[in-house]
Amino acid sequence: MSVARVTEITSESGKDFETAIDNAIEKANKTLDQIEGAWVQDMKVTVKDGKVDKYRVNLKVTFVLK
Repeated sequence: MSVARVTEITSESGKDFETAIDNAIEKANKTLDQIEGAWVQDMKVTVKDGKVDKYRVNLKVTFVLK
């Protein structure tokens, strides 16, 4: 039997949502072992001078506890 935990992570990118997601998973992988998956809970952008400035995502990352 294994026990999993979910943690919430926020990340941003100046390029696109996919890069923001990749950045979040890459960072989480450095501190969490056995990541099983992630759910994109929320996506939003910030706007500067009438253009998209940053792409932000909130992820719920699932990992298995040892």
